[in-house]
Amino acid sequence: MDPGRVKRWPVLWRKRRKVVYFSKITCPACAARSLDQMPSNSCVYFYHCLRCNSIFKPKPGDCCVYCSYGTVSCPPRQKGW
Repeated sequence: MDPGRVKRWPVLWRKRRKVVYFSKITCPACAARSLDQMPSNSCVYFYHCLRCNSIFKPKPGDCCVYCSYGTVSCPPRQKGW
């Protein structure tokens, strides 16, 4: 077996993971949950809750609202960008 191939295995495995494009986001003000489709190539910085009309931003240290309040991280973070 080629030793170079063994070292590259974790890198190749990371590239083959499937990206999830749907996330359930929970409003921090009213705890309403909604299933949303995330954009595939960008992060969402502001989110408008349809139930209580509040607009919220991500927590400090997170890139978008899906990483802070969603069940799945955003696609750029899943891809490792």
